[in-house]
Amino acid sequence: MAVAAFVLIPAGVTGVLVTRSLVSKGLWKDTADAGSAVTAALREGHLVTGRIPVTVDQVNLLQVVTRGGRVVASSSAADRLPPLANVMPRPDRRVVDLSDCGAAGCVYLTAIRLSTAPDSMVVYAARPTPGVLATRALEIAVAAQVALVVALVGWVTWLVTGRTMRPVATMLTELDAVNATDLSRRVTVPEGKNEVAQLARSINSTLDRLERSAEQQRQFASDASHELRTPIAGLRAQLESAQLYPEDTDLEALVDSALHDTDRLEAIMTDLLLLARIGSRVDVAKERIDLTKLVREELSGRQDKIPVRLQMTEGVVVEGVLMQLRRALTNLLDNAQRHAESSVAVSLHSDGDFAVLAVQDDGAGISPAERERVFERFTRLDAARSRDAGGTGLGLAIVRDVAVAHRGDIRVDDSPRGARFVLRLPLA
Repeated sequence: MAVAAFVLIPAGVTGVLVTRSLVSKGLWKDTADAGSAVTAALREGHLVTGRIPVTVDQVNLLQVVTRGGRVVASSSAADRLPPLANVMPRPDRRVVDLSDCGAAGCVYLTAIRLSTAPDSMVVYAARPTPGVLATRALEIAVAAQVALVVALVGWVTWLVTGRTMRPVATMLTELDAVNATDLSRRVTVPEGKNEVAQLARSINSTLDRLERSAEQQRQFASDASHELRTPIAGLRAQLESAQLYPEDTDLEALVDSALHDTDRLEAIMTDLLLLARIGSRVDVAKERIDLTKLVREELSGRQDKIPVRLQMTEGVVVEGVLMQLRRALTNLLDNAQRHAESSVAVSLHSDGDFAVLAVQDDGAGISPAERERVFERFTRLDAARSRDAGGTGLGLAIVRDVAVAHRGDIRVDDSPRGARFVLRLPLA
């Protein structure tokens, strides 16, 4: 409503001013035409003194006035009236338009000087001011129309806004009912495809992601506590047994076992910390990395029991966090070494705008139904690829998070034998 008033009131004022200006110009044109006709008649000698005929409708006040202010000729309507004005145009400006109020009432008048001579007579041609200009009727009419339109716009806006905001108010009430302990609630999506409906769908989509994230966090907390409990329970059992039966305890074996459990705890905690850092974008110092060189450096520093076959393209450069990419490569190689029977193959090449790194083993492989689950944290597969062979159960989850953080992806592709992990990263 305020916007409508802000627009319509200046428009109304402008309209009144323009209307007054156009009407005034039209009136002065009529008086100028009538005055010019009288002036022409005087110059041609057709009119000396006496009655002046009316030649322009509505311009019925005509006078010829001397320099001294004596009326020597006039129209019927101006008969016996004093001079219609006391204006004497200058020689350099022989025509003057004005509006004035006098003995004839309020008039629009044109004064025309016959010549440049000092004693030149003046012709006055005037007409009464029309009601639209003489009163405030025009302003009142426009103000009433503007007020009516503003009120109508305000009423329509109130109806439309109320109808539009009702679903929003409903959504706010429904959102207030959503809390951290119950993310299953959703807001009502109104019919149609307008902005409010799109907002409701976006809110529900966000709630879906929050619910999945919360469920994943709960599952992760449950799995992590279970994974940590196992080595802690084993370590505690050994220490309690040594405390109860010190004479029967093999101290060297106890220390070795305790160190093994401690190493496992440390590995799990290190992987959990790395996952948290990747998720929170702590490591954001990216640089250009020659992935071909990185693979060679990683393989040269390893002492793997199973040989690795290489097939790589030179100069495959990506942009990323060196520590994260090195850890992802290490995890892929460790996974392949754990499950391979006789060989591991590593290939690297560019495909369009992506670098493609593939690590393949010749082990038992992964069934298609498990290819997505294998990247989840602490996922247990069948005995052939269980964590009993080593690892924390977080290696492939770290690889996936690193790939996502670098705008890439990781997947398990089909292969004749074993498992083939393919990591795709954008080229620098």
